[in-house]
Amino acid sequence: MADIQTDIQERDSIDFANEPVGRLFRKMFFPTLLGMISMVVLNLADGAFIGHGVGSAGLAAVNIAAPIFNIMTGIGIMFGIGSSIVASIHLSKGNVKAARINITQAFIGSIAFSSLVAVFILTNLDFTCKLFGSSDALVPLAGSYLKWIAMSLPLQMLGMVGGFAVRLDGSPKFSMSCTLVASILNIILDYVFIFPLGLGLSGAARATALSFTISGLIVVLYIVRYSKVVKLYRLRLSVKSAVLTVRNIGYQMKTGFSAMLGEVAVSGAIIVGNFVFMNHLGEDGVAAYGVACYCMPILFMLANSIVQSMQPVMSYAYGVGNIPRLLESRNVALKGAVVAGLLSTLVLGLGSRFITLIFMTPDMPAFDLCVKGFPYFSAGGILIAVNLVLIGYYQSIEKAAKASLLMLLRGFIIVIPVFILLPKVLGVPGMWLAIPLSELLTLLIILLLSLSRH
Repeated sequence: MADIQTDIQERDSIDFANEPVGRLFRKMFFPTLLGMISMVVLNLADGAFIGHGVGSAGLAAVNIAAPIFNIMTGIGIMFGIGSSIVASIHLSKGNVKAARINITQAFIGSIAFSSLVAVFILTNLDFTCKLFGSSDALVPLAGSYLKWIAMSLPLQMLGMVGGFAVRLDGSPKFSMSCTLVASILNIILDYVFIFPLGLGLSGAARATALSFTISGLIVVLYIVRYSKVVKLYRLRLSVKSAVLTVRNIGYQMKTGFSAMLGEVAVSGAIIVGNFVFMNHLGEDGVAAYGVACYCMPILFMLANSIVQSMQPVMSYAYGVGNIPRLLESRNVALKGAVVAGLLSTLVLGLGSRFITLIFMTPDMPAFDLCVKGFPYFSAGGILIAVNLVLIGYYQSIEKAAKASLLMLLRGFIIVIPVFILLPKVLGVPGMWLAIPLSELLTLLIILLLSLSRH
């Protein structure tokens, strides 16, 4: 407890109104990036333990369940970014009470929504697995994983939504620490549950559920006991208060909807890919694609760390009408996206064999499929990063409709037909190139839309 108090007392003060944009970006970005890197390590370790401890069937089963996890992460991001943007604008106008009310309502809305989803999944496990591309043979494995993830969803929401509130409160390092705790604990529990205890794939799910639950509770402890500005607010128990809460939650969801679509877009690509790979290459194809889907969040995490770092700065500048500062913030974020995207493309493209070895052994049939496919898949790195930053800019200035449309384009409207048609033209390479081509087409549309205004 004393360590938490010391960390909070020593945190850097953040002046969204006057501090140079470059310095603000560094203050927000590096702690956020370290937190994201810990999630990357977690993804790799989780996949490695499952691949070597359960086998390629385990990787395929996780890839069936992964879209549900991504969708719920998207729900958390929707409430987190939506409430953070609204609260940032209120704070820029000196309305601290309204900011606190919106953060409190975001917690209520996200927990209620995730609880309903959890009940549906737990009462329809087999149906949910088949809905996301599972074969009959994979349903028991996928269900054993999904069951534990579903049970922990409401508590995981606390960490996802709370992380945005903690950053807005001026403590990005503490938010990073919570993510690190979850990642380290998950890796340790993965090993213990899968190998010594022999719990298999359900052990991996239990490790994920438990570690993120603990991290979420730590975030709530910060909000309740140590937050400086962004605190919980006791809402009135009245019809008027309930109506206002529903209205505010609806506006938060509208504001953060495009951010949710970013995660849902990942799920859309995974689901369509599962069906396409299963149809062309069977369960080994899904396992190979599963390795790519373990790495796909790396691309999104790098881009999201940039978006989440600059979003409070851009929203604050927008709230006070400082357009030059707003555009400067956007340009700094774009430069970061280009660098991060290039690095991820190089690492995934040149390190395909090494990355595949993390998840499976060379004697597995899926191994060669994965090694040959990764260089094609890696081409999407820089495109994903730039697209997410540009869409994040529209989110920050309350252009929710435009941001949502762009997310729908890249996540569904473009990627689904491309995923279906490209393999018919290029064969197996076409399956791996579907996501990069979808991102390229999306970027061209964004550039066309931006010609008319900033």
